Amino acid sequence: MAAAGFLVTLAIFLVSSSSFSYAFDDDPLQDFCVAVPDASAGVFVNGKICKNPKQVTTDDFLATGFNTPASTNNSLGFGVKVADVNLIPGLNTLGLTVLRVDFEPDGVVPPHMHPRATEVIVVLEGTIYAGFVTSNPTDNTKNKLFAKILKPGDVFVFPIGLVHFQRNVGETKGMGIVAFNSQNPGLITTGNAVFGTDPRIAPEVLTKSFQVDKKVIEYLQSKF
Repeated sequence: MAAAGFLVTLAIFLVSSSSFSYAFDDDPLQDFCVAVPDASAGVFVNGKICKNPKQVTTDDFLATGFNTPASTNNSLGFGVKVADVNLIPGLNTLGLTVLRVDFEPDGVVPPHMHPRATEVIVVLEGTIYAGFVTSNPTDNTKNKLFAKILKPGDVFVFPIGLVHFQRNVGETKGMGIVAFNSQNPGLITTGNAVFGTDPRIAPEVLTKSFQVDKKVIEYLQSKF
């Protein structure tokens, strides 16, 4: 457990220390800006409104429950617990979000991207195949895949804005701690963004783009 605690601390330190120089989130201008719940704020801002510092308590910087697994009862076989500014108001303006990700055997986090954050995962249980794909090369060659099979104790980084994925390739359950250098990293799941929009992208656009039969596109759209 001591080793696991060290690895989690390392992941959070790596992301949070880099965020002050490179994150898109604004740097804090005071010790803390504990968030007021949106329903109580009265206005919407790019971030959260600060609570009166005199009303701040220790609990504003605390979350519990990361020692229990997230539900993986879904078709993809993975689940997450999120520690963000909505759970820990004291994270406001600090440029940090932390997740616990649990995997069933063969569970997969499908290809997706975070437009506002770099991601780092520390694997604590299981055998996780993880990777990311580069943006389109300028020389018309194929996008390059950087992927690795990760074991407990391994740390892997997914650069900001690049498509990436994780899959448990082991025979037992897997678990990792993920950290982002943004309090609102954003999430674009590739399949949903292409096949699950409302309204739908015209099948003719996707048929031409993917060079497949229209029935294939209509089938994929029916799944999202």
